[in-house]
Formats: sequence, structure tokens, C-alpha cells
Amino acid sequence: MTSISLQNQRVLSGMRPSGRLHLGHYHGVLKNWAKLQHEHECFFFVADWHVLTTHYDDPSIIESSVWDMVIDWLAAGVNPGSATLFIQSKVPEHAELHLLLSMLTPLSWLERTPTYKEQQEKLNDKDLSTYGFLGYPLLQTADILVYKAGAVPVGLDQVPHVEMSREIARRFNHYYGREPGFEQKAEAAVKKLGKKNAKLYNNLRRDFVQEGNEESLQKAQALVDGHSSISIGDKERLIGFLDGGGKIILPEPQALLTPVSKMPGLDGQKMSKSYNNVIEMRESEQNIETKIKRMQTDPARVRLTDPGEPDNCPVWQLHEVYSSEDVKSWVSEGCRTAGIGCLDCKQPLIECVKRETAEFKERAKEFEADPDLVKNIIAEGSEKARDVAKETMQDVREAMGLSYR
Repeated sequence: MTSISLQNQRVLSGMRPSGRLHLGHYHGVLKNWAKLQHEHECFFFVADWHVLTTHYDDPSIIESSVWDMVIDWLAAGVNPGSATLFIQSKVPEHAELHLLLSMLTPLSWLERTPTYKEQQEKLNDKDLSTYGFLGYPLLQTADILVYKAGAVPVGLDQVPHVEMSREIARRFNHYYGREPGFEQKAEAAVKKLGKKNAKLYNNLRRDFVQEGNEESLQKAQALVDGHSSISIGDKERLIGFLDGGGKIILPEPQALLTPVSKMPGLDGQKMSKSYNNVIEMRESEQNIETKIKRMQTDPARVRLTDPGEPDNCPVWQLHEVYSSEDVKSWVSEGCRTAGIGCLDCKQPLIECVKRETAEFKERAKEFEADPDLVKNIIAEGSEKARDVAKETMQDVREAMGLSYR
């Protein structure tokens, strides 16, 4: 079946509320969200249930972390007027779909997730032998599919999770077939186009079905894609109606790689609170300076006169994100010839990070001073998200024989 073009697909992304956000979140996620919100219908959510998969023993951190994180989103330019912002647990349909998908998801699919064993090794001080930890990729799948999201912005390490979502959607559609009563629902969707567009759609569809005119098919698809007043579900029905395929109940999402998919931490690993290697966006200037000065460098540079190799240095990875070409050339040459010391190399980074976070902290002050504004934004977004999720669950229950009337 022909799918809706990427331009018109819904985008879904979320974050675990593990505290205030850091540079990795800002460069790897939030800058991209701020851009996507002007290009797509975007749903961004606080994944509060997900944080329990690793912090179930200390839920006291969750509430304050949620509001801190939302303030950081707003300070980063994520606009509630352009995107829907909500909290996962405020939309119980996530949990219902997670439960229903668990009935048909093979255990081996969850066990083979790359991050499953990796996280167990990294967080060996926690007991992660729980169903919640094993099943969190399935909850991620429910998060995506309950909004019928077509695109999921992720870093490279999260691509396998989106691939699993595709496999589970495919398995669901295989077992439960296409939408019951599809033709009647498609014909009802045609009427929602308005008289003029409905007549044009029907003429183009007839021309394609009877004459095989590909140009008519393309024009009809463009007509549907460009119509802003009908739902994603109805768009899927109308496009499926054109080529006779039908509406897939749970469309398969695509991974949308972020421009900076892996931000280096202070130790060269991916920046993560779990690894205790982060610089927060609202970090004090003194902490920023101390943390960068203490960063490990190329182990080959034992003495100031020893030449180094930037590719072996975590500090160089930060230069790749922050520094101009001139500064990078100076650092690269100075490191390889032992012309500069490691502290010299770090100073331009310290200034860049201080400047960036100072601007960010200034924007955050408005929201820190008005917590009711932040809570109202989330309340309105959660209500809107739940309306969309309810529509999906109606389709799912009908397909699974759970719609009792």
C-alpha cells in the first residue's frame, strides 16, 4: 500500500525524566525537535513510566525531574503552540496497547535488543532482572504506535528499537488483518474532503482504477496529502482506497536519524546521566570549567612534550561539536606536534559551553518563575494526545475482537 509522504507524517519522540537535561539532550534531541515542530505534526512526551524500568526503587526523583525537564524543553525552543507536549502516564492508552501487544510479541525479540545486555552491564549496581526492564522496548513500541507515528527521531543507538516497532506492527497487522469495514469508512472519509475535492478525488480514483493512469494516482495522493482538516487515520484510508490495499491498522514507523546522534560525555562514552559523565544545560559556570578541565585526554600524552592524536581524545569529540574550523585546525596541529598542552586545548571549549548555557539559563528563568504555566501546557497537551490515542485504540480493539457494543 502506498503510504503518506514523510512531509505529512506524524512525528513522535519522548524522553525519560531522569533530571535536568544535559548537552547531549540539547544537541542530540532538542535542537532537532525545535526544527521538526515547524515541519511536521509533532508529539513530544515525558516518558515517566520508562524511568521506572531502572529507578523503580526510588520514585521520589520522578516528579521534580518531570517539571525540570519540561522547563528545559521550553527553554530550548520547543513551542507548545507548534507541538503537543504531554506526560506518558496521563495517557493510559499507552499501557493498554503495551498489554495487548505483549500478547503477540515473542520473548526472544525483547532479549535480543542490543541495549538490554549493555545496560545490565553498565548498571550492574541495580537489580534489572524485572519484566519492566525486559519489556521497555515494547512499551516504546506502544508509545509510537498509539499515535500511528510515521517518523521517530532517534540517535543511532535507538534505531534497533524503531526496527522492533516496525516488526511488531507488521506482526499485529498479519494476525488481525486490515481494518474491518474499510470501504465504508473510506467512503465516509471521502465526504470529509468537501464536495469539490471529493468529486475530484473520485474522478481521479476512477481514472486510475479503470484506465491505470499513474498521473491520476499521483494527483489523488497529493490531494489527500495536502488536505489539512482530516485525521491521519482518514488520510491512510483514502490513500489505501486509491490502490485497493486498504488501511493498515498500525502503520510501520520509520527511524529519523538526528543530525548529531551521539554526543560524547566527559569520559568519551555517550553522554548519559547513567554513566555520570554529563554537563547539564543549567550547570553553573564554575562546574562547567571544573568538569572540562578534569576531562581525560589522549593517554599517550603523559608529558607536555609528548605528541598526541586527537582521534584518541574525548576532548576532541567535543571540539567536533562546538569549535570552528580554525580552532579545530589549531587544536589538531598543536596536539600532534606537542605545541599546546591539554589545558590550552580545553579553554576554547570552556568558553563555548559557558556562552551557550548562559543563554539557555536566561530563557529558562521565565518558566522557572511560573510553574503553573508549565503545568497548564502539559495538561492541555496530555488531553490532546489522549484524544488521538483513543482513536487508535478503538481501531485496535475492533481488530482484536474487543469492541463490545
